[in-house]
Amino acid sequence: MSTAAAPVRSGAVLADLLPAARHRYAVDAALVLGGAALTGIAAQIAVPVPGSPVPVTGQTFAALLIGTALGARRGFLSLALYALVGMAGMPWFAEAGSGWSMPSLGYVFGMLLAATVVGALARRGGDRSVLRTAGTMVLGSAIIYAIGVPYLALSTGMSMSAAVAAGLTPFLIGDALKAALAMGVLPATWKLLRHRG
Repeated sequence: MSTAAAPVRSGAVLADLLPAARHRYAVDAALVLGGAALTGIAAQIAVPVPGSPVPVTGQTFAALLIGTALGARRGFLSLALYALVGMAGMPWFAEAGSGWSMPSLGYVFGMLLAATVVGALARRGGDRSVLRTAGTMVLGSAIIYAIGVPYLALSTGMSMSAAVAAGLTPFLIGDALKAALAMGVLPATWKLLRHRG
């Protein structure tokens, strides 16, 4: 039995390199479930931000990694499952939250769209070099904020400038660190796979 890695092909995301082509639907289902669970676990790594109803979490980093590793379709399904199950009552949003009424729910919707977009970019090589990964992560984060911050303003009655101050500004340094981590991990993984393939 061979343990050689699958050859790296263009248009692939990391999940496409897994073996088990005969069981593709089962593998895809496991990846989608695993992605949702990983996002829920990462959401519990939460640090409250004074003056903001939105904590710093590992959730956004997980969502962007899931999108790039699984691709647009599986990334979308993972984050859709995460969102739907959390809105139905599973306490796996940030700080063990759940339901429809959280002011930070817009960020979850943003993560759903961001995972889809970064997954599409990853299929076009958006995670294979440091600079491309940086651009992919910045775009993904911008999508999350583009949905999360206006939702925060609407759900709390904050002005848009107050929502930016509470729901964007405090998170920029953390997002830069998360992007730097992704810039190291994703291209290095592809490089390792190319050497093994």
